[in-house]
Amino acid sequence: MSLPTLGKYLIGVGLLIAGMGILLLVAGKIPWLGRLPGDFLIKRDHVSFYFPLTTCLILSILLSMLFRFFSHK
Repeated sequence: MSLPTLGKYLIGVGLLIAGMGILLLVAGKIPWLGRLPGDFLIKRDHVSFYFPLTTCLILSILLSMLFRFFSHK
């Protein structure tokens, strides 16, 4: 692998990490994220279990569309 190619990959990974950091910063300000119908919350005496199924599916679809849009073929 040549150095310019490696440099492009490192820049891409850096931008991806920065984007994920920004998403984590603003995720708490999106009121509906994580509270959609289909997100499971089970509370018992001393245990609670939360699985955001619908949120994961929507994020997966959005990320798949984004990666498909930016893929180079």
